[in-house]
Amino acid sequence: MVWRLFIQEQLASFKVSLREVCGAGEPLNPEVIDQVQAAWGLTIRDGYGQTETTALAGNSPGQKVKVGSMGRPLPGYRVQVTDNDGYAAREGEVTLLLGADRPAGLMQGYQSDDGKLGGADGEIYRSGDVVFTDEEGYLTFVGRTDDVFKSSDYRISPFELESVLLEHGAVAEAAVVPSPDPIRLAIPKAYVLLVAGVERTPETALSIFRHLHTRLAPFKRIRKLELVTELPKTISGKIRRVQLRRLEHDDNRGDALRGAEFREEEFPELQKVRAAGSES
Repeated sequence: MVWRLFIQEQLASFKVSLREVCGAGEPLNPEVIDQVQAAWGLTIRDGYGQTETTALAGNSPGQKVKVGSMGRPLPGYRVQVTDNDGYAAREGEVTLLLGADRPAGLMQGYQSDDGKLGGADGEIYRSGDVVFTDEEGYLTFVGRTDDVFKSSDYRISPFELESVLLEHGAVAEAAVVPSPDPIRLAIPKAYVLLVAGVERTPETALSIFRHLHTRLAPFKRIRKLELVTELPKTISGKIRRVQLRRLEHDDNRGDALRGAEFREEEFPELQKVRAAGSES
């Protein structure tokens, strides 16, 4: 979030003597990278690692930087993007191949109460992070496997927000995903399938927003609604949130899954609801 705060200032007015700048901890959007480049003539080299590892991917010097990507695997790690069935895929979980070439930068394991180590043995180490990879091997962060995401450094549980959404009489199904935001990194957005007979109108969206404002703390509130006619599902009937997150990341308004989008700020009536909530 630090870089997002930096670009709110006049960066060109700061005299710096830097050779390289880098970012880690959260993915950077193109606006941040472009503004730093314009002000300082430097490209932020984004990277990726975990507490359990050293840096295992990055936009290292000597290779081109792809804006929005966290780079390619770094020396010392054999990285594989693995799907739910354990096969290599274009989109899936970041995993490290272990075996005889176990990376020196990976932890020995998580210590349990009996003193034994686990979680980093076997054939692969699972990071819990979902990415997609392009034809050149660059990785782009999508989210956590458990779908929990951060907004202004608050952890957001989609399950909790979806549960509140389903309390509204017009909501049949809902999926909450992070939507890119220049300040908060991401804001909660809900793709909502309405019950039969309910129209996808501003009045319906306002009714749902009002319900959310009375049931959720400000930092948890859903800031965007997209009223759709269908939600992507797996064969077993589970909502494919990965696909919806990808839609938000790419901002592809032409996709067949797109519906009618409504933003919280479009409804001045919600200011009264917010004021009443702050007084209680």
